[in-house]
Amino acid sequence: MNYKEFKKIYASSSRDIAREVFLENRDSIQIKKEKTAVKNLEKIFNAVFRISYKKGFQAMSMRDLSRETGMSLGSLYAYFSGKEKLLCTIQTHGWSIIKTNLEQISATYENPREKLRAVIKGHIFLSEFFSPWFYFTFMEARNIKPSELETVKSMEEYTQKIVTNILRSGEDQDIFKPDNHELTASMIKAMQQEWYLKRWKYRKLNVSVDQFADHLIDIVEAFCLAQKKLLVEDKSCR
Repeated sequence: MNYKEFKKIYASSSRDIAREVFLENRDSIQIKKEKTAVKNLEKIFNAVFRISYKKGFQAMSMRDLSRETGMSLGSLYAYFSGKEKLLCTIQTHGWSIIKTNLEQISATYENPREKLRAVIKGHIFLSEFFSPWFYFTFMEARNIKPSELETVKSMEEYTQKIVTNILRSGEDQDIFKPDNHELTASMIKAMQQEWYLKRWKYRKLNVSVDQFADHLIDIVEAFCLAQKKLLVEDKSCR
C-alpha cells in the first residue's frame, strides 16, 4: 500500500479530529452545539500548531491564541480551562490517533512480516497526514504536568509494544531472528520519528514519503529476518 491508497482508508480531516475531541470532552466544554464547537476547536488547534511552531507552546499566551483565532478570551475558556488543559487534550488525542490506527492496521494482517511492514508504513503515513499533531506531540511532551505525563508515556509505550509483539510473534514462526525485540522496536520508533521531525531534510533530498517508508522497511528486514529466510529469498532472486 502506498501513501495515496493509505489516505483513502485511514486518514481523517482536521474537522473529523475536532469532532472526536468534542465528543470525548463534551462534559467539560461549555459550548453544547456540536457544529459550532467543532468548527471552533478546529480553529483553536490549527492556531496552536502555528504559534507553537514559531515560538513554542510555553511561550504562547491565551491572548496570543485569542489574536490568532479571532476568538475572545472568554470564548477560548469555554473550551479549555487554560493552557495546561489545552496541552493535555492535544497530547492525549494525538497519541490516540496513532494508537487507534495502528491497532486497526495491525489487525488487518496475520503474517508477522506483512504486519510489521504495514505498521511501519502506517506510522510514517499517519505522521505525514497528521504532521502538525505529530510534531507538536513530540516537541511539547516535556511540558506536560507530571500527573498527566504517565498517561502520555503509557500510550507511547503501547504503540512501541505493538512492534515488539510483532517481532516476537515472527520469531516464534522463524520469520524473524531471536534478538532484543524491545530495543529493536525502540530503534524503529526513532527512525519513524525522523520523518516528521526532519521533514525538511528529506524534502531537500527529494525523498517522498513512500520512498522513505520502503527504505526503512528494507533496513529493518535486513536486520530482523531470520538467516534462513534471507537465504531462501536470495536464491529466489537469482
